[in-house]
Amino acid sequence: MVGFGGIFSSDMAIDLGTANTLVYVRGKGIVLNEPSVVAYHVKDGKKQVLAVGEDAKLMLGRTPGSIEAIRPMRDGVIADFDSAEEMIKHFIRKVHKRTTFTKPKVIVCVPHGATPVEKRAIRQSVLSAGARRAGLIAEPIAAAIGAGMPITDPTGSMVVDIGGGTTEVAVLSLGDIVYARSVRVGGDRMDEAIISFLRRNQNLLVGESTAERIKTTIGTARMPDDGRGASILVRGRDLLNGVPKEIEINQAQVAEALSETVQQICDAVMQALEATPPDLAADIVDRGVMLTGGGALLGDLDLSLREQTGLSISIADQSLNCVALGTGKALEYEKQLRHVIDYDS
Repeated sequence: MVGFGGIFSSDMAIDLGTANTLVYVRGKGIVLNEPSVVAYHVKDGKKQVLAVGEDAKLMLGRTPGSIEAIRPMRDGVIADFDSAEEMIKHFIRKVHKRTTFTKPKVIVCVPHGATPVEKRAIRQSVLSAGARRAGLIAEPIAAAIGAGMPITDPTGSMVVDIGGGTTEVAVLSLGDIVYARSVRVGGDRMDEAIISFLRRNQNLLVGESTAERIKTTIGTARMPDDGRGASILVRGRDLLNGVPKEIEINQAQVAEALSETVQQICDAVMQALEATPPDLAADIVDRGVMLTGGGALLGDLDLSLREQTGLSISIADQSLNCVALGTGKALEYEKQLRHVIDYDS
């Protein structure tokens, strides 16, 4: 039984995302994938955790006065320190069903653009949640490793990771970042764009979960050929007379709503190409660009980027899980990838 602990190590990698948090346990792979949401019960000014993850997400936008649902992550970094700590604690405990476990070593991925203060906040939250050591890895590197890109080769690779809060564009060579840019545009910004489009053009007020459903069902980055595309029915509140109403929304309208967000992602890719040294840029022309993250699944985004950049664009196999898988690989092959993990010790 003593040797048993060696096989099932308690060390884990966490992809602390704006929309979802994924936990990878060494030797087991991804064992948890839940929304990054914490719900509190507020009584006499005191907060008590009511639900975390999936259960808490169902409460978003539907809570009575005594309950508040919070998303602790904004733009890929911690916005609410206490809630983030509660959430990490909950997920670590959920993964380790035993109450007495050896303190795990935890590697967390952070956006490339995170400030030293934001990095310290993430590290501190993980340590307070019960980790023995907390290592940080840059999100673009984790995404590239997870997508199976040969980042240790002396050739240039470009990865575009579109998450819930940020889009990371990076050029990698010899296992490190040559150029990276983090734009605070992602899946959340797409949802907001859909909400404001419906408010402006249809006088209809919808919540975040409805906007997300529209995006995942019929979301597209370019105008449909027939000028309309597929459509779905959505319900919300009529802003003119305050009563609930149902309308039909089509792909052309969603493409119009998302056009600005898609353009910002395209611009970030173009700027990265302009800033890349010529030899590495030539490699990228040969190899193309890899899209990862949940945002990569937006309909026709690869075609839209191909039209603007002229490069071949491919979507990673498990784009939603790339960052978590890459962070997990950094944990599994720590010796070979030691230079990309920052332990600050």
